[in-house]
Amino acid sequence: MKLENMFKKTRLSSSRKNYISLKEAKPEVPQGLLRKCNRCGQAIITEDVKAGGYICPKCGGYFRVHAYRRIEMVADEGTFEEWDKGLTTRNPLDYKGYEEKLEALKEKTGLEEAVITGKARIDGTDAVIAVCDGRFLMASMGEVVGEKIARAVERATEVKLPVIIFACSGGARMQEGITSLMQMAKTSAALKRHSDAGHLYISVLTDPTTGGVTASFAMLGDIILAEPGALIGFAGPRVIEQTIGQKLPKGFQRSEFLLAHGFIDGIIERPKLKGTLSRILKLHAGCGKTAAGIPEKDIIPEQYNKVASAWDRVEISRMKDRPVGEDYIHAMFTDFIEFHGDRCFADDKAIIGGVGRFGGRPVTVIAQAKGTNTKENIERNFGMPSPDGYRKALRLMKQAEKFRRPVICFVDTPGAFCGLEAEERGQGEAIARCIYEMSALKVPVLSVIIGEGGSGGALAMATSDEVWMLENSVYSILSPEGFASILWKDSTRAKEAAEVMKLTAGDLLEAGIVERIIKEPGHYTIQNLEEVASKLKKYMEGFLGTYGQMSEEELTEHRYKRFRRM
Repeated sequence: MKLENMFKKTRLSSSRKNYISLKEAKPEVPQGLLRKCNRCGQAIITEDVKAGGYICPKCGGYFRVHAYRRIEMVADEGTFEEWDKGLTTRNPLDYKGYEEKLEALKEKTGLEEAVITGKARIDGTDAVIAVCDGRFLMASMGEVVGEKIARAVERATEVKLPVIIFACSGGARMQEGITSLMQMAKTSAALKRHSDAGHLYISVLTDPTTGGVTASFAMLGDIILAEPGALIGFAGPRVIEQTIGQKLPKGFQRSEFLLAHGFIDGIIERPKLKGTLSRILKLHAGCGKTAAGIPEKDIIPEQYNKVASAWDRVEISRMKDRPVGEDYIHAMFTDFIEFHGDRCFADDKAIIGGVGRFGGRPVTVIAQAKGTNTKENIERNFGMPSPDGYRKALRLMKQAEKFRRPVICFVDTPGAFCGLEAEERGQGEAIARCIYEMSALKVPVLSVIIGEGGSGGALAMATSDEVWMLENSVYSILSPEGFASILWKDSTRAKEAAEVMKLTAGDLLEAGIVERIIKEPGHYTIQNLEEVASKLKKYMEGFLGTYGQMSEEELTEHRYKRFRRM
């Protein structure tokens, strides 16, 4: 059977475009016997729904499936072997009430965390499986979720098995801050090693798959499937509508939308999913090779001045007269030639990239670019890259790898652009692909956060051998305003949020997220940029000397272990 026939587009009636949930009907019958479908409003027999793959027998709408039930639906009976039970969720931000909420969810759902991992057989073929469960904090990805997925993928690589991940998530887990953000890099890097060993990864997207999960493991499959009507996107519809002030079109970010825009391989109805997975696994049986590496090296950081508050540093990082990425290119590199375009859709001016010389040595330089005035800021979209920008950056990184040039990235963005056109062109996939490929680039990669390091939009250019921060730069899971709005429903508490989030260079140096802090002048502008640029040049010479001596295997192993320990 041809593969394209397996992925024939499902033609659905309008009544099957969205997922639905079960609600109890009025107690006219014994409690639990009937439920009410809140999609069509019909009374339905609970056992009929369960026996029918959790699909409404009246309207055909899809209900969300619990993780263990999902495994029963796709795995051969009695073959599932669960892995990595008992991992403990920490509270890295000391967020009030987080431990109590976790305990309540454990008792309510019977789950330890938001993902179940293990090994199973599908029609006789062994595979490693991970299934997210939306009942547990909307399957948001915290440290334990990232750890379980990374361990499962690593074990699959070791025993040469394919991986299938059923994604369902609201995104990164806000209560764990930047530790949650780092799981995007951890899981992506593990999948990169699995891919380099020649093994298959199938990603199955269910409702909803959003945020940091979309921008990492969910969109990295060799083959990406989706259930009908699943919500899939980087930013959620409500966030987009509030950001752009427009009503989104019907069907936006649903599986059918992604299929039309080329981001998934096919939409598979639930009753056909096991058979489809079985056929794909059998087509890919018997592939694989092994990988190896070396221990990482210690890096000694610079002293840090802890006088300013977290919010002070946020405000300084956003100063209009602060040097921007283009300023560093002109100050630190000679013979720079800018290259343009992503070879897919556009040339995003929020990212500048090209080739120049550093101390006579050719290097690839890529900078997230804010403007120095209103006109430039509009032209550069205020430093918020679109998918075209990330694809341009990745194209230049892969070009650097081909010609064995080191890569220097300057990070300065409030976050990836959140808008209708960004989602249409695959913002989550573009960020995920950058993280995925950067994790295993075979040349030295250095990232310097010079202003704001906002969310996955920053991590997409900071999955590197080392990350340095200027003294008054910040690096966080999202803006303090967004953090306060999401967790406290009050964006005016941004100053308080900045302290809770541990987003300063000092916080992140202590947490092992970054390796070096670069001191700044009191009022840092283009006028005294050379004071900072001269320090950066000195440290970069040492960086290139150290990492330039490593083999390709040593570089990729060092980078992998850097994120693996987070």
